[in-house]
Amino acid sequence: GTPLTITNAKTIAQNYVTSIGNPDLTVKQLEEYTNNFYVQINEASTGKGAFELLINKQTGSIYPEMGPNMMWNTKYGMMRGGILGGIFGTPTTTMTVTETQATSNAQQYLDTYIPGATTGDVTTFYGYYTIEVLNGTITQGMLSVNGYSGQVFLHSWHNIFIEETE
Repeated sequence: GTPLTITNAKTIAQNYVTSIGNPDLTVKQLEEYTNNFYVQINEASTGKGAFELLINKQTGSIYPEMGPNMMWNTKYGMMRGGILGGIFGTPTTTMTVTETQATSNAQQYLDTYIPGATTGDVTTFYGYYTIEVLNGTITQGMLSVNGYSGQVFLHSWHNIFIEETE
């Protein structure tokens, strides 16, 4: 069928956040890529990133973004509960790797693997940072940096950036 529009995706994201029943969560940003829609959910009370979602462009299915969102998120990720739940202590956005260090790590990664790309906007999540990747002034994608180890993880599943809405 016909792929969803960014307006359809925004409605799906807002309905999902409402269904969670946590009034502190809000849709902060929605980006369209050729492979999916990316949704950033923030906490209204802190202004910090809560978690990241993907929406399938064909079916409208919404689900947690894989990678750092699931494995490094110390408040909302899958490591918070279950067998390893609680090993991180109290969730915090104050991490041993600072935003400045994370941006530097990200730029070093880009210099090696995507020459000419630069870092853009940084969002602080619980346990990690997600950083926009730019080609000049144009969004090219994103990557995340672990807030404790400094490890860089490229979000390779989005493909080509199309547009965004806040």
